[in-house]
Amino acid sequence: MTATVHSSRESHSEWVRLRTLVNLRWIAVTGQIVAIGVAWWFFDINFDLPLCLLIIGATVVANLLGMLQFPENRRLSEVEAMLTLVFDTAQLALLLAVTGGLDNPFVPLILAPTTIAATALHTRPTIIVGGVTIVLVSLLAIFNEPLVLRDGTTIAVPQIYEFGLWLAIVISIFFLGVYARLVSSEIHSMGDALFATQLALSREQKLTDLGGVVAAAAHELGTPLATIKLVSSELADELDERPELREDALLIRDQADRCRDILRSMGRAGKEDKHLRGAPLLAVLREAAEPHVDRGKTILFDASPGPGGSERQPSVLRFPEVIHALRNLVQNAVDFAYATVWVEAEWGADSVTVRVIDDGPGYPPSVLGRIGDPFLSSRKSEADRITRPEYEGMGLGLFIAKTLLERTGATISFANGTAPMLPDSEHPARSGAVVEVIWPVARILAPEGALGENQPLAR
Repeated sequence: MTATVHSSRESHSEWVRLRTLVNLRWIAVTGQIVAIGVAWWFFDINFDLPLCLLIIGATVVANLLGMLQFPENRRLSEVEAMLTLVFDTAQLALLLAVTGGLDNPFVPLILAPTTIAATALHTRPTIIVGGVTIVLVSLLAIFNEPLVLRDGTTIAVPQIYEFGLWLAIVISIFFLGVYARLVSSEIHSMGDALFATQLALSREQKLTDLGGVVAAAAHELGTPLATIKLVSSELADELDERPELREDALLIRDQADRCRDILRSMGRAGKEDKHLRGAPLLAVLREAAEPHVDRGKTILFDASPGPGGSERQPSVLRFPEVIHALRNLVQNAVDFAYATVWVEAEWGADSVTVRVIDDGPGYPPSVLGRIGDPFLSSRKSEADRITRPEYEGMGLGLFIAKTLLERTGATISFANGTAPMLPDSEHPARSGAVVEVIWPVARILAPEGALGENQPLAR
């Protein structure tokens, strides 16, 4: 699962199709031509029209080459996308240079390539595109052809305003780049984490659905078995004069009936296996923790009634989400525990509570409020990095657990058993991380009689 998520994250730089940028360029070319035409014919602004059209023509040629040389679904590599955006920035800067420089009211459009880079590319190419944009804007402030009307009147803004405009554009490049980059990274991370959650749930669901495979086989084989029975019956009717062959046909029909009965029985068992639906609360907790029991840490289980709870341990629904999520919580606790992990359950009249506690260092206060976000850095210390260098982090696993549990109606909270800054001599036994999961009874308790009555074995 981890490899898949990493691969997905690395492919974000190839999400941009060449055709998407080509279409954006056509929009830009149309706007540039309209702006040049309106300025030339309606506002009598005198500038080098052939040179402007030549600069716009460079974009047209680049677009045509891209359309002819590459298929429509071609996705750009990160370097190709970066160079494309640098080209667009340089083309617009050159066009602005011959039409007034920073005095041109369309100069803010030079921010567009940097914003696209921050959204679609990684940090380094985004910095390169932004740096090129800042250099070109700075050159525009120095080297440009002023806007002049045909009667010789020069259109220019005060130098202090031009400096302020330059400063505003540079600041906007930083602000929009950082803003778009942070939002894009958050969206990508959340998408990857949700994809990993779907993979985890799908894997757990397959284990739960094994009983349904038999039922599906019984359903799918029903038609061919019925065909065999029909044909064998017709053969038996036609072989009245050949008793030895008629007996074989009848045997085939009887065996088809037997196969049908066996599959029907197996299918019913697969569909009606009550243990796939519910189990005692403590049994579900033990099942979830089972892969981590032999990892060198002691896992202690405890289940007891809370206020308003009956003495009888309740049966809960064995949602695959619950099994997988609790397994992730126990795994995280075992990873960071010094020696012991406690898995506690408590039930009352209105809720069922499960707590997973370890005796490890607990969560750092700096990340305690963000636990449950995907791809959060790990809570291991420098000593942990030496003793457990293979451990990558805790963010994705806890995000998956939190997401799956919330799907079942639970609320989940993270805390520390004690303040991490206390000396070891003052730490209680359960001083590490504490994860508390609370379900309303209506969402987690199995219906009365969910396991059904004992049925005699068919002979």
